Amino acid sequence: MSLTVRVLCLSLFVLLGVTPQANAASGWSVAPGGGGRPAFYAEGAPGAVVEDTVSVTNRGGEPVTVRLSATGARVVLARSEVSVPARTRADVPFTVTVPDADRSAVLTARGPDGRSRTVGLHLRARVPRLSALTVERVRIGGDGIAYEIVNRGTTTLVPRLAVRADGLLGPVLDRPTRTLPVELPPGRRIRLTEPWPDRPALDALDVRLTVTAGGGARDTAQASARFVPWQPVAGGAGALATAAFFGIRRHRRRTREPSDADAELTGAVK
Repeated sequence: MSLTVRVLCLSLFVLLGVTPQANAASGWSVAPGGGGRPAFYAEGAPGAVVEDTVSVTNRGGEPVTVRLSATGARVVLARSEVSVPARTRADVPFTVTVPDADRSAVLTARGPDGRSRTVGLHLRARVPRLSALTVERVRIGGDGIAYEIVNRGTTTLVPRLAVRADGLLGPVLDRPTRTLPVELPPGRRIRLTEPWPDRPALDALDVRLTVTAGGGARDTAQASARFVPWQPVAGGAGALATAAFFGIRRHRRRTREPSDADAELTGAVK
């Protein structure tokens, strides 16, 4: 037998001897219980607990011990370590708590050689659709009306704004409803300013903001302010005129009958 033939035979013998051991060491797998699923999927209301099973299959000729863990979600395994005999499958129950929002997690199985295998865990939260908002912290000053909108619901909102301002002698600003160029995710707060560069220099104003959005979301808030050009009225005559101006306003407030609009105000009065 030539040297080349001897080398080839020895190499084949080594390969045949090593291959079965490698297959025995790596001949296990992990998958969702029941078969036919590439990953776990759980759906429910936030806080709901869903049950499932993970299967560890040992196709090798020797027992194998696998450690189980999960990341990205609240998973409670019946056992964190499982020993699987040769050519046997072990099923490990577990529970997972549905989060407040959709999320992806991972269930990991680690073998005795340190190698790990993972299975995806996809969680979907069934959150009821609620459209709600509030208008808060209305301030009048400078050349605009500052305010905040808070999304109190579970859906993204595109708010719409209407503005009305009444002075001592009647309406001084009446802007119809228009869509604001913003999107407000659930739970978020946004600060905005409505421009008003030509507001009266001398007046007592009641400003009302009405914000609406899809799904029936609606809220109204108001604020009051007095504007007096103190330098021009610094003299005695000017001061008397200003006092008379606001005296008329107080008299009108006492004698004015309440309206439906007053009864509908739900926002904070600043």
